[in-house]
Amino acid sequence: MAKLKGTSPSPRPLRSPMTSPAYCRPLAYEALRGELPQIATQQGLVRAACAVASHESGLSESAQVLESLDAMAQTVRNRARSDSPSALVAHLHDVLFDLLEYGGNNDDYYNAANSYLPAVLSSRRGIPITLAIVYKYVASELGLAVHGINSPGHFLVAVELVEGGNPTLMFVDPFYGGQLLSLPEAFNRISETTGKHVDPNPRLLSPASHQAWIARLILNLTAIFARTGREKDLYAMQEMLDLVEREYVA
Repeated sequence: MAKLKGTSPSPRPLRSPMTSPAYCRPLAYEALRGELPQIATQQGLVRAACAVASHESGLSESAQVLESLDAMAQTVRNRARSDSPSALVAHLHDVLFDLLEYGGNNDDYYNAANSYLPAVLSSRRGIPITLAIVYKYVASELGLAVHGINSPGHFLVAVELVEGGNPTLMFVDPFYGGQLLSLPEAFNRISETTGKHVDPNPRLLSPASHQAWIARLILNLTAIFARTGREKDLYAMQEMLDLVEREYVA
């Protein structure tokens, strides 16, 4: 099944700040604005994703989401008998994908709820980019170095490991139950989801900054609202995207 091709936005000219949004729920807009200075942190990424979700829900749920994610990390710690990265990754996958059964919502991929982090924690179903936020936060709390991978058509994550004394990246696809991908398999996953042959260009597997991550999340929602005729919500996402691009040009 073809997936939405969310890509990191192109830089736009700096504009004067919007005092209040015309379409976006003010609570959501102000929450996102407030998180931008901290967006490079793990909690800032989670809170920014929750701010985007609050346009639909009207609720501020970042505290509950962070509490749930911290509980997942603690569950992994309680199971782990070693703090080696490979052992932590194994226990992380046991908890997220076997015990809690997080995975992709193939049955209703274009439902906007898949892009809302609080809803993803409730249903344990989402799209690649929101499941990647769950993975990155929990893994980072365990001391693992994890990057979001801004690959076309299908967001991935990469974990830094050391093999034979040499640093290496292990690609993970949270949408497919934490499937581990070699470098060629990661490029194949891009080809499968975009429906196009791609050359093995390392730029296609570049790490995403947190602001680019949130911009792509908003772009996914923009595409969903365009498909479903939700015009006012489409304009609301454009206001949020303008805010992210203005404050932190990706």
